Amino acid sequence: MLARRRDLAGGIGSHLLNDNPGTMKGVILAGGTGSRLHPLTRITNKHLLPLYDRPMINYGIEALVGAGVGEIMLVTGGTHAGEFLRLLGNGHEFGIDRLFYAYQEKAGGIAEALGLAEKFVAGDRCVVLLADNVFERSLRPCVEAFRKQKSGARVVLSRESDRAHLCNLGVAEFDGNHRIARIIEKPEQPPSDFAVTGVYFYDESVWRVLPELKVSGRGELEITDVNNWYLDHSQMEYDVLDGFWGDAGESIPAYHAVGDFVRAHGANKES
Repeated sequence: MLARRRDLAGGIGSHLLNDNPGTMKGVILAGGTGSRLHPLTRITNKHLLPLYDRPMINYGIEALVGAGVGEIMLVTGGTHAGEFLRLLGNGHEFGIDRLFYAYQEKAGGIAEALGLAEKFVAGDRCVVLLADNVFERSLRPCVEAFRKQKSGARVVLSRESDRAHLCNLGVAEFDGNHRIARIIEKPEQPPSDFAVTGVYFYDESVWRVLPELKVSGRGELEITDVNNWYLDHSQMEYDVLDGFWGDAGESIPAYHAVGDFVRAHGANKES
């Protein structure tokens, strides 16, 4: 139930390298009710709300395309799903080689939404991005690390100094060897300063894990249960990504804070 860290400036041991990394596909999850951003989301999907000079969804697309992921499936739901097609079309304008869409009929959780992409991923590896997550730095180093990883899963961590904020996030708990022992959702006493961001990497094992999940107390299939399955089988690595990370869907103050940061500093920067 341990995970090794890879510092972005360094490498990983040769025993972890994958000599035949193959194709990696991207899955952008843009569903949910957006209740935490009411009343803004009563008339649209939260991922279509503006962040500075673009719709929120654009930043997630830019993050994956800039990291070298050219085949993407967008999973959404609700009454405004058609607006994504109007905005994105076939995706070529945004640098996407092939863009696919999937519709989630009800809000059943992140893990359920990911399950809709099984046929699209078709046995390849995938990077999953929650579309309300915005990063200052490029995800390319994380994508390249997973391409070289022999098997398993990978998560991206961000240091969060506000302990009160950590109580509302998924937080990594480490053992004495700087490996993740488990991920705790909304801990009363955060076990570290490292939050688990909304970027997840999975090999083909994820499609065996998803059907085994149990519905949580929220009535959803939780992505943390997927990640902890990989931890329990000693098949998870992680990166710590420097720079700003924000969840623009967390609250209206967080939405404005992310927009203010992007306006001042930009996003998805290579350096």
